[in-house]
Amino acid sequence: MSGPLEGRVARSLEAPVAGQVRAIAARLGEEAGARAVLFYGSNLRTGSLEGVLDFYVLLPGSQVERIWPRVSYREWNEGDLTLRAKIATMALGTFARAALGESRDTTIWARFVQPSALAWAADATARREVTHAVSGAAITAARLAAALGPREGRAQDFWRALFRATYRAEFRVEKPGRENDILSVNEAHFDGLLPLAWESGGIDFERRGDVLLPRIADGERKAILRWWGLRRRLGKPLNLLRLVKASTTFEGAARYAAWKIERHTGVPVELTPWRERHPVLAAPAVLWRVWRQQR
Repeated sequence: MSGPLEGRVARSLEAPVAGQVRAIAARLGEEAGARAVLFYGSNLRTGSLEGVLDFYVLLPGSQVERIWPRVSYREWNEGDLTLRAKIATMALGTFARAALGESRDTTIWARFVQPSALAWAADATARREVTHAVSGAAITAARLAAALGPREGRAQDFWRALFRATYRAEFRVEKPGRENDILSVNEAHFDGLLPLAWESGGIDFERRGDVLLPRIADGERKAILRWWGLRRRLGKPLNLLRLVKASTTFEGAARYAAWKIERHTGVPVELTPWRERHPVLAAPAVLWRVWRQQR
């Protein structure tokens, strides 16, 4: 992996975030004994503290759960402001392998080729390890974009082909054309990223103005598409497994669901101790009550 890409990724990971976000990241990292905490999602772009803040907590050592990441939800009150966070936790080593495309997962490299910020790191070594991993996500995504995209085109054409394919491979509640939204709101992030990732990934290409022509031998293209074919077929089953696991292991699930319901329907949900302990069993009665109040 070459210096220019990692330098670019390191600068991207230094994206400014609100002081409250850094404080939460530090708290999460220190409590978990983590190596680093990444902050990502629409709140990174907008700087807003409204809604749910998205974090990835990256741990030292080996991955404990076979179905990862572990997901939880927490809230903190700061005066009149309630800060809400959805937290995914996994081992940094597993995150790095997934970013390089060495696992059957599609979510890590597809998500972290998009903007993220290193909101907290335990030390300089952890910072370098995360930078290397996120650079790997860019290389993995760019390699597949070269195989899925046109024979020649602008960088946006290759990224568009990539995100269209990865969204189809997962259970995502997204409107058609979501890939265009990603590229338009993150234009500065993607500007110039594809050629750097191709160079680091050993993919030769020609540049004619803003048109790129990746030079991939037919055998290499077929190998990349075979690699993707397996992950595409496993995408939805893996997502389903994670949803099933989350239904029983999502810490703070009841509080998260109650907030989501009130936000989208305007109907407040009372959180009883039983509902906190058994969110899945409580869901039918809660949804029936919300439906009746809306009626």
